[in-house]
Amino acid sequence: MNPKGILYICATPVGNLEDITLRALRILKEVDLIACEDTRVTQKLLNHFEIKTKLISYHKFSEKEKSSYLTELLNQGKSIALVSDAGTPLISDPGIELIKLAYENNLKIVPIPGASSVITAVSVCYTAELPFVFIGFLPKSIKDKEEILFKYSNINIIAFESPNRLVKTLEELFKLQGNRYITVARELTKIYEEIKRDFTENLIEYYTNKPPKGEIVLIIEGQREENKINTEELREKIRILSQAGYSIKELSKIISLLYGYPKNEIYESAIKSPKFNL
Repeated sequence: MNPKGILYICATPVGNLEDITLRALRILKEVDLIACEDTRVTQKLLNHFEIKTKLISYHKFSEKEKSSYLTELLNQGKSIALVSDAGTPLISDPGIELIKLAYENNLKIVPIPGASSVITAVSVCYTAELPFVFIGFLPKSIKDKEEILFKYSNINIIAFESPNRLVKTLEELFKLQGNRYITVARELTKIYEEIKRDFTENLIEYYTNKPPKGEIVLIIEGQREENKINTEELREKIRILSQAGYSIKELSKIISLLYGYPKNEIYESAIKSPKFNL
């Protein structure tokens, strides 16, 4: 009876082909098969390093079907490397089904660590001392975004975002949490790499005038202890601006811009103010 094969979870470069480990190159050469999202993408990597291992496509539309097939091969003694198009597999990439079946079949799973856009972005984050949560892609609905922001208000939120949705997402974040610092890490390790940390409003203006391209990692910075809302101070600011004739909408924007408080919380506090609660 043949011994069972090994499933390798193999990290590949995010962009720069030099960001691959010697161990990963050895494993990609030695395995019987490489399961990848897009064979054309992975083939470029293999060609660069003169690796001849056979490829099989494994993406979100074929994940369930291919997982059963690959598990059969592993049970027959074949060793397989699972890779994504870029970075570390299973970070918002297909592979969960295969991992599940591998555990159910008592197959050996070996991680081959390497590049990750998430960790790369965190490594240059100004508030890297704060804990963080990675949530994959941000939810599309503003209500679901609000729930995420509230749940993780005091830690950094790391998320993927597509370039065509970036400005809209930033506008929604500004509406929900005010003028918070956000880092946009774009095209990491590639020729046009850009890491830009700024207030939400400034990022909206910048990317409206300069539409982004490429893969994007967002770091939505958590609210530090010293920046938490002081209810009494907020009420006093609302009182002063309301007496000066500003509307709820106007004073919410002013206070949010100056102090970084979420506009929705300012708005709710203003509604409860005696001047507006007539």
